Amino acid sequence: MTVQTSTTRLTVAQALVRFLAAQYTERDGVRQRLIGATWGIFGHGNVAGLGQALVEYGEDMPYHQGRNEQSMVHAAIGYARQSNRLATHAVTTSIGPGATNLVTGAALATINHLPVLLLPGDIFATRVADPVLQQLEVPYAGDISVNDSLRPVSRYFDRITRPEALIPAALQAMRVLTDPVETGAVTLALPQDVQAEAYDWPEEFFAERTWVVRRPGADPTELAEAIRVIRSARRPLVVAGGGVHHSRAEEALAEFAETTGIPVASTQAGKGSLRWDHPQDVGGVGHTGTATANELARQADLVIGVGTRYTDFTTASHTLFAGDGVRFLNLNIAPFDGHKLAGTPLIADASSGLAELTAALRMHEHRVEEAYIAEYTLDKDRWEHRVDACYEADEPDVRPTQPQVLGALDAIVDESDVVINAAGSLPGDLHKLWRARSRDQYHLEYGYSCMGYEIPAAIGVKMAAPERNVWALVGDGTYLMMPTEIVTAVQEGVAIKMLLIQNHGYASIGGLSESVGGERFGTAYRYQSDDGTYTGAPLPVDLAANAASLGMRVLRAKTVSDLREALAQARAADTPTCVYVETETADTVSGAPPAQAWWDVPVAETATRPSAVKAREEYDRHVSTRRRHL
Repeated sequence: MTVQTSTTRLTVAQALVRFLAAQYTERDGVRQRLIGATWGIFGHGNVAGLGQALVEYGEDMPYHQGRNEQSMVHAAIGYARQSNRLATHAVTTSIGPGATNLVTGAALATINHLPVLLLPGDIFATRVADPVLQQLEVPYAGDISVNDSLRPVSRYFDRITRPEALIPAALQAMRVLTDPVETGAVTLALPQDVQAEAYDWPEEFFAERTWVVRRPGADPTELAEAIRVIRSARRPLVVAGGGVHHSRAEEALAEFAETTGIPVASTQAGKGSLRWDHPQDVGGVGHTGTATANELARQADLVIGVGTRYTDFTTASHTLFAGDGVRFLNLNIAPFDGHKLAGTPLIADASSGLAELTAALRMHEHRVEEAYIAEYTLDKDRWEHRVDACYEADEPDVRPTQPQVLGALDAIVDESDVVINAAGSLPGDLHKLWRARSRDQYHLEYGYSCMGYEIPAAIGVKMAAPERNVWALVGDGTYLMMPTEIVTAVQEGVAIKMLLIQNHGYASIGGLSESVGGERFGTAYRYQSDDGTYTGAPLPVDLAANAASLGMRVLRAKTVSDLREALAQARAADTPTCVYVETETADTVSGAPPAQAWWDVPVAETATRPSAVKAREEYDRHVSTRRRHL
């Protein structure tokens, strides 16, 4: 007997919008919508398909108008991170430049394990109009378009060449977006003719679906081994990564640290896992970390990685964890990361795994020796005095250093503020110096360290948490990459705060260039000199005027006292507001403590210039300390 299924005749684009509006996530009994809105810039590849569908179903699917395709992805990622990966946005573009502009954002999402749904238009599935405008013709393959550049940076990719293919593809897309191990960029490429094609869709396709985000516990055998390893260690150190935040495991981590007395260092993604003033928090670890955390790392006999993937900044390019016989215990929901550094794997959700470890260690009354606690407590106190010295401005009527800028911001924020950054010299200063007051105050995108991320991400964060004060910390190089979403913030009344720091160039890379024998070549924003080098006067670029021209309220600060007043005004503002301040030029240091650990940037093996020769000698000295953990 044939069972009759009721159907609704819609275009592919209309069906997709209705489907997305009915998807939900649930974790710990809390249910929320998965796709909160769709960003879009329209061209011939999506205007008649998804564009029309978003008009048709505007009540079901909110729409945000972007100015740059890459920055739309950044905004969606900011929203997703602030939503603990339980909600995200979709992004639609036309075929051609709009689609390829998604690649950078997709890479950022996938590297950082953050969900975002990409819906680029594509060439005609029927091939009747080949070659259409912006089509890449490949002589050896008819089924390749520019969208295939998204394959390597997507966790799931499909091209919907027939209407009925949307059903399994859409379900697979939701599965990946909500998988805590697999999540990242998901791409559904939509040929422009198929988008507008009608089909009789089963009503079940549009029924509400709830995707449960798993919290797997540890395997008993792995858990027993983990407990044995911890109990045998004398100088253990926790390295907290971004997985702590993704799991909302901050309270579980605090309970573990308080029970055992084990100190907690944090990666860029993990900073804020404990408050800065928690007794067990010893600050950032690795190349941009604190002296306290890095000295503990050098002497640790056990490194307990929680939700970290051990990037080269964290491991100081495999030179940091130098203790004799040091071992690794890796609590991670992803087996790929759990087995890194030949570690003992504990494959589980961070919150579940920490709770199981704490319960077992409490039963054994396990705690590190008091002398170890006293040692890192004293070192932590010494480091905080160094932070105070960096933040302090004895002369309030002079131009501030970059750490003094951070100190002025630190003085006015509370636990409700969110600070966003991604690139330049700021990540190093922030990782060392910033005093994170809440689990999500410190929002550093350092998996891809993408210049241009901060402003659109701030918009996404503010959309996810409209009650919070959201700060985009931007250097001049980053600002010039992608300021266009200021217009979106103004248009939609998203009251982000932007702290725009002018230092006349790529100050971070300038310093790195000097240290590796590159002599700061091509890193300053200056006029050309007679010899053709860019060593003349700084360019007369007025970034504050540019921000104002895009509709943002701008407050200029020339001195430390000006800056304090401007930041206070910006924090109280209910419209998008920029605080502009000029600090040091690109050929001076920021004033923060130097790197506390090494980072491997290969130096020319042969050179005649003295700077490169000297840099190579220093490089050889450091690289000789690298070790493989087997």
